[in-house]
Amino acid sequence: MPCSPNLWPATRREPARAGSRVAPKALTGVVHRATFGAAMSTSIHASCVELDGVGILLRGPSGMGKSDLALRLIDGGARLVADDRVALEAGNGGLYARAPDALLGLIEVHGLGLRRLPALKRARLGLVADLVDAALVERMPEEDLHCTLEGVALPLVRLCPFEPSAPAKLRLAAAS
Repeated sequence: MPCSPNLWPATRREPARAGSRVAPKALTGVVHRATFGAAMSTSIHASCVELDGVGILLRGPSGMGKSDLALRLIDGGARLVADDRVALEAGNGGLYARAPDALLGLIEVHGLGLRRLPALKRARLGLVADLVDAALVERMPEEDLHCTLEGVALPLVRLCPFEPSAPAKLRLAAAS
């Protein structure tokens, strides 16, 4: 399954201009690619935490609760990797997430504003969570879902971030 569900607009990446450090922004503004040294990264609108050695990428439209769910996971022992923007880099047989330098350690806490928290510089992703309305979550999914980002296949779960059990569900999914 592709990692661009119909919940978000399709994106088109354009090649970097010769000699430039930053590629033109994607047509939708959701994804852009940038060159940092020899590595190419894709920046997406998402949040990421690391839980027991597993990086969890939280994706969803604006206002869907990515930062709130990340904060609840952090409150339960997870570590912040990135909030709002996540740079993805494939390498060493996996996919790694990190915050852009200007956002490292920052998380938006609704009602309190930006807050600085301890953060990891990067985490190896092991799970993608698409945050959706409760009506779109299958009660008993028939098969394990996967998606591919930057050529790396990752397990995929869909859940409603506002359910009280959402952090526990992600802990179960990350442990399996």
